[in-house]
Amino acid sequence: MSRPPQIGIVAGEPSGDILGGGMAGLLREKFPGARLAGIGGPAMRAAGVDILHPMESIMLMGLEGAPRQLLSILCIRRRLKKYFLRAKVDLFVGVDAPDFNLTLENSLRRRGIPTVQYVSPAVWAWRGHRIRKIRRGVSHMLALFPFEADYFEARGIKATFVGHPLAREVAAMADKKNLRAQLALPATSTVVALLPGSRASEVTQLSRVMARTAQLLRRELPAVTFIAPMVSAAMRDCFVHCAGDALDGLPLHIVDGRSREALAAADAALLASGTASLEALLVGTPMVVTYKATVLSAALVRMFSRVRHYAMPNHLLAEPLVPERIQRRATAGELARALGGVLRDDRYREKIRAEFRAVREQLGAAGIERAAPVLAELLAGRG
Repeated sequence: MSRPPQIGIVAGEPSGDILGGGMAGLLREKFPGARLAGIGGPAMRAAGVDILHPMESIMLMGLEGAPRQLLSILCIRRRLKKYFLRAKVDLFVGVDAPDFNLTLENSLRRRGIPTVQYVSPAVWAWRGHRIRKIRRGVSHMLALFPFEADYFEARGIKATFVGHPLAREVAAMADKKNLRAQLALPATSTVVALLPGSRASEVTQLSRVMARTAQLLRRELPAVTFIAPMVSAAMRDCFVHCAGDALDGLPLHIVDGRSREALAAADAALLASGTASLEALLVGTPMVVTYKATVLSAALVRMFSRVRHYAMPNHLLAEPLVPERIQRRATAGELARALGGVLRDDRYREKIRAEFRAVREQLGAAGIERAAPVLAELLAGRG
């Protein structure tokens, strides 16, 4: 390639921005002089990406005003496609945000531009019909988990397992004693972390049942202490409001952010299905996973779901070992029994920590640098 490569890159949320920052750093290191432009946030901007639109511009923030937001998002995607074609980009990298990126990737690949999707859509779990769209639009898939790479390869889509950057980050965390001191938690008491989610809908559905679960657990284990990390002040207020009098008399520390530290300091966790379950696995904390959705959302999940287990750890472990209590089973009684069982069973906790450690080592042994040969090959073909 006679000129430095022109590369488009798009991330649509904070976690994707962090991954996109790492990808941008790799691209600039391996291809000096490369120009990167697209959509992202502060991490990608710091890595040298020319941010054409902030990532907030393509995030659908809620049902209120959704038609107007969606129209704006579609207009941005159309303008971005024209920009990339006019700039004659040599490669496009979509970072997560599949609803935005897959359509864009289809359009660009039809025009001869190679495309990489970093973070695979969970078509193995639900909405499996999207596999056809992925096959048409994605030149190469970069998967965070090994079973995902195998899944796409088996369906004729080139894929590379690149691991999860979080697996390397947690290895440098302080030990439990220091973390408890930093979080003002008792050094010797049993500590349980409560994580009702990061979205308002999740916190609204789970706050009260989690608080009632804590009250029931405390009858069995009077010395237990609880910690609830909240992603924002708004979610803290939502949690307190929705839990109501179920928080009365509960020895609970509510902290802003610091979810990873809270999980690592805890003996066990009760958390909403999602990213937090992966964080708990990586820091080695046994957990019970729960979720409650609206009737409509639950019906849609049942309609399109292709898996029996919802918690990511149960897909990464050799056998599903993490208790799940979803929808009708997400009651205070069921959750307290499951959590009490985890805390009473020393042999189980030892086994689960060993299994978690093995998964963390596998995810940490890989890294984004594994993508370098793939990117070089795609750029060489373009050149």
